[in-house]
Amino acid sequence: MSEVKKIQKFILMRLKNKIKLLISMALIYLPLIAFGHNFDSEDALPNENSSNVESWNIDAQFTHTTQWHPTFDTKCDANQFYCMSGRAQRKQTNDATIYFGARLWSDAELYINTEVDEGFGLGDTHGIAGFSSGESYKLGKPYPYIRTQRFFIRQTINLGGEDQHLDSLANQLAGNRQSDNLILTVGKFSLVDIFDSNTYSHDPRNDFLNWSIVDAGAFDYAGDAWGYVYGVAGELNKGEWSFRGALVNLSTEPGAVHTDMTFNQWSTVGEVEKRYVYEGHEGKIKVLGFLNHGRMADYRDALALGGVPDLSLVRHETSKIGIAINLEQSISSNVGLFARFSVNDGKKETWDFTDINKSFSVGASFKGEIWGRTLDKVGLALANNDLSDAAKDFFEKGGMGVLIGEGPHLRYSSERIMEAYYSIHMKDWCNVTVDYQYIQNPAYNPQNQDISIFGVRVHFAI
Repeated sequence: MSEVKKIQKFILMRLKNKIKLLISMALIYLPLIAFGHNFDSEDALPNENSSNVESWNIDAQFTHTTQWHPTFDTKCDANQFYCMSGRAQRKQTNDATIYFGARLWSDAELYINTEVDEGFGLGDTHGIAGFSSGESYKLGKPYPYIRTQRFFIRQTINLGGEDQHLDSLANQLAGNRQSDNLILTVGKFSLVDIFDSNTYSHDPRNDFLNWSIVDAGAFDYAGDAWGYVYGVAGELNKGEWSFRGALVNLSTEPGAVHTDMTFNQWSTVGEVEKRYVYEGHEGKIKVLGFLNHGRMADYRDALALGGVPDLSLVRHETSKIGIAINLEQSISSNVGLFARFSVNDGKKETWDFTDINKSFSVGASFKGEIWGRTLDKVGLALANNDLSDAAKDFFEKGGMGVLIGEGPHLRYSSERIMEAYYSIHMKDWCNVTVDYQYIQNPAYNPQNQDISIFGVRVHFAI
């Protein structure tokens, strides 16, 4: 095949994929445009005395993220290993979601989220433990595909306290509840919908992008290749305290497409939250613990085989534990601070999140009212990620993890990340974000040159 024909074939393939994406987006957005912004029903159910109680609603979002890095020096061959190519590259992702919610009976709701995804992260989402885009999944495709990412029922049991009104949002029907309550969730959802949340850093569609900044890096939370699981979760809110717990299934193997529907491999998570007011400003502290149980490998067992260690050869039934501490503190109406620290036992392989055994992140968020752009937002954060001694030895011998694996190398150093973003409010339904990340020792390998990653994100929500 001549070079001209190859180029023509490539252009036609890219054009065909873009047309598929536009058709998929049209299927989601045209009904909303035809019938008006934010489908909702404010018809009260029987025995409800508020006209602001919805029976159902529909919301939608679309997010485009492009990231680019210039050429940098690396000894790793990206064709053979899980590493970032040293050649300059640009990758993009697109996702469109339709959120449907319906009230089943008093204080019980059904939510279904259908999503169209397309694209790849840099390095096909490999080569950095604290990966650069929370909009990139472990599995990318060059064409649009549709998945139902969430399908769950939420039941609220009121236990007293002050009356609260809930606004109509994605995955939240407008309604009323009491401040003291028990919330039960059953079905398909993401653990980080419920756990490890943070006002200033938890939403890669609206704030930071880096995995180890939007979540606790060493929280190896259960999830398929897109981060979703089946299970049950409960949240008890009482005064200034919240207590959360969940039992969910793990994926069938590390980073797999499917989760274990037999629940022979499972994860349990618990979290305690304390809300407080300091010097007139609100703050929160959360302490989280998790235990993953399944057929997973010990790094030392793999190393004992000699040669290049292979985790798949030594998997056996065992458990992995970890903890995470999450802080957020309002400094003023326009400034907030956050920090996370997390660590896991480091003996067992990473299963569903990323190759980090200890992580610390800290950052700040600033609202644009300070400089006369009320709805703009700026964020700045730092993260430091580390491996356990066993994991260091494993990767230095050439082992392959979930996101990293650079072949045999003799040096190790902490992976350090700086991220800054500016989110520009364009319309009530649109914001555009410019993002910059500087990553030192990507994949813990100081033989890799530091990487600068530039990003642009466009987010629509209606």
